[in-house]
Amino acid sequence: MKKIRLVTLESTSPYFNLAAEEYLFQQTDEDVIMLWQNDNSIIIGRYQNTLAEINIEYVENNNVNVVRRLTGGGAVFHDLGNLNFSFIQNRDSKNNEIDFSSFLQPIIYALHKLDVPVEFSGRNDLVIEGKKISGNAMSFYKNRVLEHGTLLFSSVQDNIAAALKTDPDKFSDKAVKSVRKRISNISNYLKKQMNISEFKQYLTEFMSNNYENTYFKPLIPDEIKIIDNISKNKYSTWEWNFGKSPEYELKRKIKTKGGIVQAFTDVKDGKIRDVCFYGDFFGMEEPNLLAKKIIGTEHSKEALKLVLSNSNINNYFNNVTIDEFLTLFF
Repeated sequence: MKKIRLVTLESTSPYFNLAAEEYLFQQTDEDVIMLWQNDNSIIIGRYQNTLAEINIEYVENNNVNVVRRLTGGGAVFHDLGNLNFSFIQNRDSKNNEIDFSSFLQPIIYALHKLDVPVEFSGRNDLVIEGKKISGNAMSFYKNRVLEHGTLLFSSVQDNIAAALKTDPDKFSDKAVKSVRKRISNISNYLKKQMNISEFKQYLTEFMSNNYENTYFKPLIPDEIKIIDNISKNKYSTWEWNFGKSPEYELKRKIKTKGGIVQAFTDVKDGKIRDVCFYGDFFGMEEPNLLAKKIIGTEHSKEALKLVLSNSNINNYFNNVTIDEFLTLFF
């Protein structure tokens, strides 16, 4: 009978944790169960437009990490009141079925043991009394399958709503959009209260006791070195987290002392391919001259600030500040 490696991560860095998941998924041949937590983070689905999924002002003001994952599906907010699980298995190469319910049976059973009335719902959710407590996603690599999900235990729901609150009219693209559902925390339904550390320990022991050949093996130094490299060169980069977004168009309009300014921005491969300005503003120079300087720039605040540092915004848009101008792009 195959052995199953049980890994619990001490790290709360989403960059490291997602890199660890990728390493165990793509660079080992072990069957793995991994439990892990991320500090405040928005985890973007593989095929999503990052900027269309996040509240950029909230993210910047609250130091929220934004990281793209390997799997599809929608964006989710993680905090330390959320526990994540990953199931990694070798599979029959002829079996390409995406079956979330079979993977989630151990989680359902573990929660039922705590008298929590959880049930599988829709294509990939766990719900309690109609409220979502777990969203799940899946990825395939060679003869391997990764299924992972969230477990909202004691998350701050106001923060989840604020971080993922976006303007649906701002972006036009073909990326997968997240679907918002009513959510709840598992802790609300426990007969005997426990904190999330105790809940993580409970699940660790449950997995160990209910899988005959499960053995606990933490990451070793050689593995951590590889994972740190993946984290640094992939999950911590703008190119992966933002640049991998599908082609999209962004439209924004702001009201300033100098008048109304509207921008239509076309982005491909994470870089500004075209931008046009409209409005009732005044300027000494044609805005299209500034647009030419911006075209080809990485669609990030840092890159745009660098380009604009060599230009006087007021020459093109009188009485408009750089900070106001930057909001046209996010």
